[in-house]
Amino acid sequence: MYEKLFDLINQGKFTAARNEIVEMNVVDIAQFLEEIPVEKLLVIFRLLPKEIVADVFSYMPIEDKQHIIEAITDKEIRHIIDELFLDDTVDMVEEMPANVVKKVLKNTTKEERDLINRFLKYPEYSAGSMMTIEYVDLKEDMSVAEALEHIKRTGVDKETINTCYVIDKGRKLQGIVSLRRLILSDSSKRIKDIMNTKIISIPTHLDQEDTAMLFKKYDLTAMPVVDTESRLVGIITIDDVVDIIEQENTEDFHKMAAMEPSDEEYLKSGIFNLAKKRIAWLLVLMISATFTGAIIRNYEDILQSVVILAAFIPRLMDTGGNAGSQSATLVIRGLALDEIKLKDTLKVLSKEFKVSLVVGVALASVNFIMIYFFERTDIRIAFTVCISLFLTVVLAKVVGGTLPIMAKKMNLDPAIMAGPLITTIVDAVALMAFFSLSSWILGI
Repeated sequence: MYEKLFDLINQGKFTAARNEIVEMNVVDIAQFLEEIPVEKLLVIFRLLPKEIVADVFSYMPIEDKQHIIEAITDKEIRHIIDELFLDDTVDMVEEMPANVVKKVLKNTTKEERDLINRFLKYPEYSAGSMMTIEYVDLKEDMSVAEALEHIKRTGVDKETINTCYVIDKGRKLQGIVSLRRLILSDSSKRIKDIMNTKIISIPTHLDQEDTAMLFKKYDLTAMPVVDTESRLVGIITIDDVVDIIEQENTEDFHKMAAMEPSDEEYLKSGIFNLAKKRIAWLLVLMISATFTGAIIRNYEDILQSVVILAAFIPRLMDTGGNAGSQSATLVIRGLALDEIKLKDTLKVLSKEFKVSLVVGVALASVNFIMIYFFERTDIRIAFTVCISLFLTVVLAKVVGGTLPIMAKKMNLDPAIMAGPLITTIVDAVALMAFFSLSSWILGI
């Protein structure tokens, strides 16, 4: 995709490269700069026209941002900061090392520094930490004509003008009005006569995951953020919510795979850092697996008497782990999408129990045919294995369905109750059921 540009840059034809780059979308330009060797990054970045340089900068990865900030002049930093939306500046400051932050803040006004510091005081991953203050505010007694003139005068630097927010003298949120409504209304009408007073707002300390759920529930592209006294302090737009969804999904995937969540890209993460994120949970799971070993040692007499039983242990454990993971995945997803509430515990338990009966009977029946008719195993052993398999599937489905809800009730992330942990629990339960049944049915 970028071969022509790379050829022009390698040949030193920077003017021709610039002419090609300026025709691209700013997101594509940022992606292209990410592919450029670091020693040429600054040269190409400085070729960008001033009117798009801040937009391109906002889409660049944090490592490239840091390299550029460290290399460019204070005047160039000042231009970028002036053009960036405040929430993008705050995000950058949060991720940069102290020496780079110092250089950035040196090139901001006192008002900007105060705003950045105010944003940084909000809890991490809260609505307040991700909002922006670049919004259009109106007054109730404005006419539509005055409001439109106000938007023309101030809207150029706002993150969105599609929705405007009506506030009183104390900055309390009174209503909202869309640009569409303003354009289609009579110019002499007052804002208070056309504004919508049924406001859906977000508290500053609301968790970002809950914030995303509100956007999904009400199907909005922007929402106001208010403090405890209902004063408008900022807005959150849908582009920020998309980032939240991606971040939350990535975090859940990591937890479901028994790893500590990380924001770093895989290829840019160091080996030791990747290992550190994985070792803790692997140690927990490895140590917990000693219970499985202890169960097997406790029933050594049975295994020595009927050696063939050992051949069916992997089948039971794998089936149980897979069955539990299926239920856990569906319930975790349901909790994440707010389709399953904490009050639905008994409903989930009932449904998973009924599903497990159907699945258990089907798997046990197929298993019996395989063991008795094809593998020519003693009918008592076949019954023992199949009944154990049935019980294992039932227990696995019930445990996999209820553990995530229990985690949610204890204010833990349900994702931690995913595959690896549930498999470990089910393995122990499956072995105990298997050996107990073997002892009873085979009379060992």
